[in-house]
Amino acid sequence: MPGVVFVLTHKNCPDIPYNQAGQGFPEPSPYDRRMFGQKVRHVGDRVAAVVAETSEIAARALDAIKVEYEVLQPVLTIDDAGADDAPIVHNSEVEYVVGAPADLDQSGADPRDGKIIYQFPIHADPRRNIAARVEGGIGDVERGFAEAEVIHELEYESCQVQCTPAEPHVVYTRMDGDRLVIHASTQVPWHLRRIVARILDVSENRIRVIKERIGGGFGSKQDIVLEEVAAYCTWVTGRSILFRFDRREEFIASRTRHPMKIRVKLGARRDGRLTAIQMDVRANTGPYGSHCLTVPMNGCGKSLPLFLCDNVQFYVTSYYSNIPPTGAYQGYGAPQGSFAVQLAAAELSEKLGMDHLEFLELNRVRDGVMLEILRCLGEGREGAPQEVSSCGLGPALEQGARMIDWGRREESDDPDVRVGKGVVIVQQGSGLPGLDSANAAVTMLGDGTFMLLSGGADLGTGLDTVTTKMVAECLCTDMADIALIAGDTDLTPFDSGAYASSGTYFSGGAALNAAAAMKSKILRVAAEMLNEPERDLEVVFPSTVKGKNGSVTYKEIALHTQTGTGCGQLTATGNFVTDKASFPYGAHYCQVAVNTRTGAVKVQKYYALQDCGTPINPELALGQIYGGVLKTIGHSLWEEMILDEQGRCLNTNLLDYRVPRIGDLPDDFRAELVYTDDPFGPFGSKSVAEISCNGAAPVIAAAIHDAVGVWLRQWPFTPERILRELGRIPTVPSSARGRVSPVGVPGGASTS
Repeated sequence: MPGVVFVLTHKNCPDIPYNQAGQGFPEPSPYDRRMFGQKVRHVGDRVAAVVAETSEIAARALDAIKVEYEVLQPVLTIDDAGADDAPIVHNSEVEYVVGAPADLDQSGADPRDGKIIYQFPIHADPRRNIAARVEGGIGDVERGFAEAEVIHELEYESCQVQCTPAEPHVVYTRMDGDRLVIHASTQVPWHLRRIVARILDVSENRIRVIKERIGGGFGSKQDIVLEEVAAYCTWVTGRSILFRFDRREEFIASRTRHPMKIRVKLGARRDGRLTAIQMDVRANTGPYGSHCLTVPMNGCGKSLPLFLCDNVQFYVTSYYSNIPPTGAYQGYGAPQGSFAVQLAAAELSEKLGMDHLEFLELNRVRDGVMLEILRCLGEGREGAPQEVSSCGLGPALEQGARMIDWGRREESDDPDVRVGKGVVIVQQGSGLPGLDSANAAVTMLGDGTFMLLSGGADLGTGLDTVTTKMVAECLCTDMADIALIAGDTDLTPFDSGAYASSGTYFSGGAALNAAAAMKSKILRVAAEMLNEPERDLEVVFPSTVKGKNGSVTYKEIALHTQTGTGCGQLTATGNFVTDKASFPYGAHYCQVAVNTRTGAVKVQKYYALQDCGTPINPELALGQIYGGVLKTIGHSLWEEMILDEQGRCLNTNLLDYRVPRIGDLPDDFRAELVYTDDPFGPFGSKSVAEISCNGAAPVIAAAIHDAVGVWLRQWPFTPERILRELGRIPTVPSSARGRVSPVGVPGGASTS
């Protein structure tokens, strides 16, 4: 067809198995896909790519391609995938190998379509649709349950939801001489470069990745979703390529939150003290294993350590299926795990006849305790116990209880409406200690201002502002005197990427260390210029070194370093690695009004009290809390990807897929920062963004129960589900349910 430059299919794409997860190498995710496979594993999987002179020509060329499909029975649910007679998503004739990719390449192993390489002992069994499986624990769980006087055991379920960033995935690739340049909306520029280099079979110095300004990522841009296709096509054709998903493609080919079924068993004495916790997580990873181990493990890792219990056991199993791909989504499994464990704790406290807040206060984590459970929660690697270095849960629970007037029953003027309150506790991490790494460099320019080179990837979180502010604080200079370049693999040093809540802790820590190194160099040069010992000098605002007998400005220092008698331009680097964990904590309270006639839920009050250490920029921290809470109010009440019996998503736009909007804000919506001084974070800081996503589902469910007396153990809490639990409409027989789940619409209307 005139105007068509290149067509790429499974017949002419690279025979390289890889994984699209933007995780540290070697990834704890299987290498289970090629760029294009002969078998497509979900509606929206890749079949062909066309490079054309215009988008209109490309669209006509795609329409002209004839494809013959052998339609197979889809596997859509966790139960389907785990059935004895389930169709195999990754064919049984495929070879499965355990080992490092580099070793396999050197051995000359055949990377034919479908080969899966496992780099970690994640106990996968693709012939049974198991992408990953792991278990662990501490103490003696059987003895713990034997000691329990009250036991609660039930299953909790989450649905598939989409990340819905305002900006869809987009990439622009071009050649610069013999080097490939990738302009990408990505959270992981260095992982992107590494993965593309592997696919192209070239060294990393032949590739440059530039992270452009990102219009939201929420984890979906932690994966390599479309970049490698455009990069390969540019590499082969030499042509510059723009590739952008539309909204429908975001739903069917991007990344979503893993649906999970989580069985929680809790045992306690009559006084409320926990004696045993057991957690069995089954996750639906979809057609490929991106994050198939780490997301469900994180569901355990960010929920189990909240309670002090000597006997804890967990099981994790991830299943392959034919739903749209799953992957990283803000919270990274913790919202699902928190929903199950926190709601189970609320139900157990009711069985004990105990106030829920009193139960949480009795069993919660505290300053100085050693979290032994983290020894076996290392996300595919060996973990280590961690001491809780700072915990603001006590003040958060106390302040929130006052704000919501805990224990006081609220009444409604509407006879159909009941009002209830809920409380939960939440936690997250600050990066991945022992795994993550960040680097930065600070250079003094000729007029005494500075250039900060940060590897960090700001995806709208304000990381650029936070790192700049840290450097300015350390150097006693104005923020306007610091320019920033970030996320460019040619210009800036390595950073693991924007995920796992690592920004302030790791990227910020590296920037602060670089600034401290620059400060030392400035003092050394100033000592020579002032003829005073360094111990008598101090850096003062604005941009001045002051001694006992005189002072010198940064501008004067910069000019001195650039003369023939100077020491040369001042440049300092900083690295941040640590094996110490800094956990942010939070207490979420809410009040809901439930209409018993329509099933509609209105969040009247929501208070998120968050311990993020010492916030570097309080305004940005509060913004992250409000955003995270509102998004997860959405998946608690409305959001759900609806699939038909063939696995086609039916609501692939933002009209039919209901995301929270400004009108959905709670009437009284407040975020409060609970200050602690963490000994390991830069300036005492911890993370704040992801933790905000962990409270909405369990606290709204607990408040609904307080209002109308029913427990909702599956999100979203649609009007239909509420009315069924209330006995107002009949329960649909399991044989008649099919594949389509109900989706609720605010205001009481709904469709199914």
